[in-house]
Amino acid sequence: MTPDLVFRDPYFLDFLGLTNNYSEKDLESAIISELQQFITEMGSDFAFLARQKRITIDNIDYKTDLLFYHRRLKCLVAIDLKLGKFEAGYKGQMELYLRWLERYEMVEGENSPIGLILCSGKNSEHVDLLQLDKSNIRIADYLTILPSKELLLEKLHRAIAIARQRLEANNDNQ
Repeated sequence: MTPDLVFRDPYFLDFLGLTNNYSEKDLESAIISELQQFITEMGSDFAFLARQKRITIDNIDYKTDLLFYHRRLKCLVAIDLKLGKFEAGYKGQMELYLRWLERYEMVEGENSPIGLILCSGKNSEHVDLLQLDKSNIRIADYLTILPSKELLLEKLHRAIAIARQRLEANNDNQ
């Protein structure tokens, strides 16, 4: 079991019933209200641990939106919810959370924590240049309204093409 097999992109959160105008707090509250469906969308083996987990560093309080534990990966999963597109600064924020969790919350036998930043959009070049996988951070889009069938098919074909390119690159490297 690897993080690449566990985390998806995008996540469909249409069951939250959010309209066009909502805040991060509204998004988080809706997820907590529909926690069972949210965990089902995330995938199996996730266990909910905390909402607004307080992290105090140098007498400054920070809060990660949601904290889960993944049984098969044997690690904490910090989830940060963002309304807009992914921004480079989110990486530093998540790295801070992950290092704190690693130092103060991780127990013997667990793997390093993983961060998941859920955004309503992302720029692939930003994600690529920041090398988030080396920091144990994943970025994924979320959709609160299901897209059209045509858009879903386009995304499926794009994902298949990317997977083929990666497979060919791996075969070339062997």
